[in-house]
Amino acid sequence: MVKRVGTGIPGMDEVLHGGIPERNVVLLSGGPGTGKSIFSQQFIWNGLKMGEPGVYVALEEHPVQVRQNMAGFGWDVRKYEEEGLFAMVDAFTAGIGKSKEYEKYIVRDLTDIREFIDVLRTAVKDVGAKRLVIDSVTTLYINKPAMARSVVMQLKRVLAGMGVTSLFVSQISVGERGFGGPGVEHGVDGIIRLDLDEMDGELRRSLIVWKMRGTSHSMKRHPFEITDRGIVVHPDKVLKRKAVVELE
Repeated sequence: MVKRVGTGIPGMDEVLHGGIPERNVVLLSGGPGTGKSIFSQQFIWNGLKMGEPGVYVALEEHPVQVRQNMAGFGWDVRKYEEEGLFAMVDAFTAGIGKSKEYEKYIVRDLTDIREFIDVLRTAVKDVGAKRLVIDSVTTLYINKPAMARSVVMQLKRVLAGMGVTSLFVSQISVGERGFGGPGVEHGVDGIIRLDLDEMDGELRRSLIVWKMRGTSHSMKRHPFEITDRGIVVHPDKVLKRKAVVELE
């Protein structure tokens, strides 16, 4: 039996036929406004509520902003930080400004993947992390796309080896067909793609699981919403180009 990690996101575990296989590295790919950060923050928060410590690596936003964004959904991680069950890795400020005074885990040189991995390894060990998010992994190789698969594979070896189930947020441009970096799709265990499409004059959000090693999963495109309590996926519906269809 494959041990699974439940996302806790309403409807998502049904789409995944029970959750993400433990130790998998999953690429969460999507364009702007698709809900990637919210999905990944909800994954971490639900883990904390289930007694699974977590690490969140902030590459695109200030750690203070990330905490505020999460609190806006009712996900206040500060209590878990104080209890040593959650760690925020600051890979955004490089230790410039006040961050060095109140952030415990700081990556000072993003061009040094070894330093990045060392900080991650320390944070994972300190809190006994079972879940980890990197938001976004694209930042690590945006100026050297040829390194994309190599960077992902290095991270995967370390994190899977430590027993962590990980979400790597991957940024793509509007209309892009790939997953955010050459070869990254071959270096991960799973891919969940989030999309935002204009249909009949309105924007509709949907997701599809492109692959997930170690489990079967829905092969359909499912609509989802972002509510004031986070993402809600509709596993009983399929989003087609023209209409939402109820599944029997």
